[in-house]
Amino acid sequence: MKRPLQCCSVLLLCFCSAAAQAQLYKWVGPDGKVTYSDVPPPKTAAKVETKALPSGDTNTAGLPFELAEAAKSHAVTLYTTRNCAACDDGRKLLSERGIPFREKTVNSNDDLAQFKQAGGDGQLPMLTVGRNKQLGFEPGAWNGALSNAGYPETSVLPKSYRNPPPQAAAPTPKSVAASPGKVEEQGSSRPSATDLPPAIGNAPPGFRF
Repeated sequence: MKRPLQCCSVLLLCFCSAAAQAQLYKWVGPDGKVTYSDVPPPKTAAKVETKALPSGDTNTAGLPFELAEAAKSHAVTLYTTRNCAACDDGRKLLSERGIPFREKTVNSNDDLAQFKQAGGDGQLPMLTVGRNKQLGFEPGAWNGALSNAGYPETSVLPKSYRNPPPQAAAPTPKSVAASPGKVEEQGSSRPSATDLPPAIGNAPPGFRF
C-alpha cells in the first residue's frame, strides 16, 4: 500500500479520506530493538506484526503506536465557543499532554442543535473521549478520562503533528435557489442562524460556564 508523505501539509488533509486504512507495523531489528511504525519494516526485520486500523476523523499517521491505538479507539473532540476562558484552558491541557483532537465551535443556533445532539446541555467546553463526555472544564476529570482511554500520561506527540483546524459544529448549509418571494417569506418566519437564546449572567448567548 502506498503511504502518504508524513509532513504537515499532508497530515492536515489525511482526515478527509474516510475509506483509507492506516497500517501499523511492529518488528524486531538485528540489534534486538523493537520498533513500531506505519512504514513497512526492512526485509531484515524479524517477528513482524501488522495491524490494520480504519481511518476516522482523527489522523493517526506518524503517531507512536500507543498514541495511535488510543486515538483510533477513543477519538477526542473538544467543543468550544468564543470568549470562553475555560475553553482556552481545556485546549491548553490537551495540547500540553500531546493529545490529537478535533475542535468543534458552537457559535450559532445550528451549532447549538448539533452540540445538544452530541450530548451537550449548553455548558462549554465539552470534551468527548470516545463515548465518555466531560461537561465543563475540570483538569482532574479530563486527565482521568484520557488516562482511562489509554492516552500516554506525558506528551509523545511528534513536533511535526498538527491537529485539524477548528470547524463549526454544524456544517455550513448549501445555498438553495428560491424565488424572491419564498426567500422573503422564509426570512420573516425563521430566526437567523446567528440569533442565539438570551444570555445567562455574563455567559455568551445560549451557553453557561
